[in-house]
Amino acid sequence: MANLKALAKDTAIYGLSSIIGRFLNYLLVPIYTYVINAGSGGYGVVTNMYAYTALLLVILTYGMETTFFRFANKSGEDSGKVYSTILTSVLATSALFFILVLVFLDPISSAMGYPEHPDYIWVMAATVALDAFQSIPFAYLRFRKRPYRFAALKLLFILMSIGLNLLYFVILPKLGLNPFGIYDNGIQVGFVFYINLFCTGFITFLFYGEYKDARSGFDWSLMKRMLGYSWPILILGIAGVLNQSASQIIYPLVRDGEEGVRELGIYGACIKIAMIMAMITQAFRYAYEPIVFAGAKDRDSKEMYGKAMKFFIIFTLLAFLCVIGFLDVLKYIIGESYREGLRVVPIVMAAEIMMGIYFNLSFWYKLIDQTLWGALFSGAGCLALFAVNFIFIPKIGYMACAWAGVAGYGIAMLLSYFVGQKKYPIAYPLKDIAIYVIAAAVIYCAMQLTSKFLGTIPQLAVNCVLIALFCALIVKRDLPLSDLPVIGKHFRKSC
Repeated sequence: MANLKALAKDTAIYGLSSIIGRFLNYLLVPIYTYVINAGSGGYGVVTNMYAYTALLLVILTYGMETTFFRFANKSGEDSGKVYSTILTSVLATSALFFILVLVFLDPISSAMGYPEHPDYIWVMAATVALDAFQSIPFAYLRFRKRPYRFAALKLLFILMSIGLNLLYFVILPKLGLNPFGIYDNGIQVGFVFYINLFCTGFITFLFYGEYKDARSGFDWSLMKRMLGYSWPILILGIAGVLNQSASQIIYPLVRDGEEGVRELGIYGACIKIAMIMAMITQAFRYAYEPIVFAGAKDRDSKEMYGKAMKFFIIFTLLAFLCVIGFLDVLKYIIGESYREGLRVVPIVMAAEIMMGIYFNLSFWYKLIDQTLWGALFSGAGCLALFAVNFIFIPKIGYMACAWAGVAGYGIAMLLSYFVGQKKYPIAYPLKDIAIYVIAAAVIYCAMQLTSKFLGTIPQLAVNCVLIALFCALIVKRDLPLSDLPVIGKHFRKSC
């Protein structure tokens, strides 16, 4: 129970920084989608480039975040030496990657479809190299239980990024200013990447305290053991990120021409609305991962894993209903020329819920040091995703991308559950989980049905009532008001 309370506290802090950060980052979506018309394909370029960035980030960290938590909490290991060795390794590989990109810049630019913009490629490479290096100090902050510094650095990055994007895309054009001739060829989508590089580089310099803690040098024998643990996690990570971003990489290859880039921009803009699930999962991961490895030997750890799974599903379902219930308001996040793709939102959110469940299920093979299983599960899911994309994108366009995510995560989730119950059985409260899933499905169907007959305002009112009913179910079954912090004492007195 103490672990659950620590999980809730840390998730709240990490979640606040993640949710506020993502919410503030959403300000970039209307900036881009209102300034860059869907027909230009500019936002499709941004979507495509960031998909490559996500994949490269996983490759350049090669599972060292999870490996750090595993080895830093192992008895007999020096956590300081683990941190120092991993930090040195990731720094070296990130620098090597950037140098290789510079050497082969022209052929890489041509292969990616941007022969006229090699600057996109080297800027992306520099940014992802710095991001990979940053991931280890950020993991170190989580290990040291310093969520406030973690949150402050994350939010600072977001605020800087928003400020500079507002300056370039909105403020300076409105004032009619053209410093250094930056608008001689109009507003350029490449500045999205330049701003990101500047902000990432600035945050990298702020880890001076964490760099000082890496005093133990590099231990090659330790590194070999950690690589033996991490390489399946790397495969798992590649498969996992491909489940998230492969569609955005594949789409321009399957759907050639300007129309493909335009459609990709629409899809990329609309899935931003669905990314609240990614926020919740990320916040949960930041708090949950250190607690799982630190408490693996506790007698009640498996019970805690089961309860954590249940509450994760409960609140992601609630988030799903809130987004769908207020989609008529949330749609104004993106420009009007992109809104034709809003039908992907519930499908992408369902896929993100499956991804979160899969993450929760993934700890059994990490705790018994059989991470190869994770690579196999994610690989199977990834193959399904590729198959759906290549077969159905030519037929149904970006809707195939949304359904491919469901197929990929669904397969990985089911495989991990059934194999895990044999290798490391955990008594998940399946009956309770099923009740919430069915309730959420019924409410979703009711929202969709009533939307055909009601106007926007009456529909929002009905949706509020339906969401309130789901909240009442949560309170009735699993979260009585008397147990809530601060206000709970008032309900206990009244009982």
